[in-house]
Amino acid sequence: MTTVDDGADQAASGASALLEARPAGTAEARALVRSFLRRHAPGVPEQTTVDVLLIVSELVTNAIRHAGGVTGLRVSAGVGVVEIAVRDASPSLPATARRREEWLPGGYGWPLVHRLAEVTVDVLGDGGKLIRALVRH
Repeated sequence: MTTVDDGADQAASGASALLEARPAGTAEARALVRSFLRRHAPGVPEQTTVDVLLIVSELVTNAIRHAGGVTGLRVSAGVGVVEIAVRDASPSLPATARRREEWLPGGYGWPLVHRLAEVTVDVLGDGGKLIRALVRH
């Protein structure tokens, strides 16, 4: 089930624009964020939009594959910054790929997110976690 508050009230009042949603999948999350940025943050550079969409893809995919699903997605845009926050159902911290003799898929998205954004992880009292990625432009 998807619910969306696209932040129209905040944007109209001059405050940072805000998207809150609970997407069912990665493609839906990307589409919601892309639409939100076009509507409420048209000054965000194209490369920043590409980076934000990649971060959304990685965080939402990880939440679905490894953390019991997405329990919330929040994106806010202000002057010079976009923040992505993904909440999931697992308190376990994301893992990175271990050095291996042969290339195997998995574990590479988390370091990529760290290269593109300032990342914080908060373990929540209800058993889940909140991952925030701040992208400056």
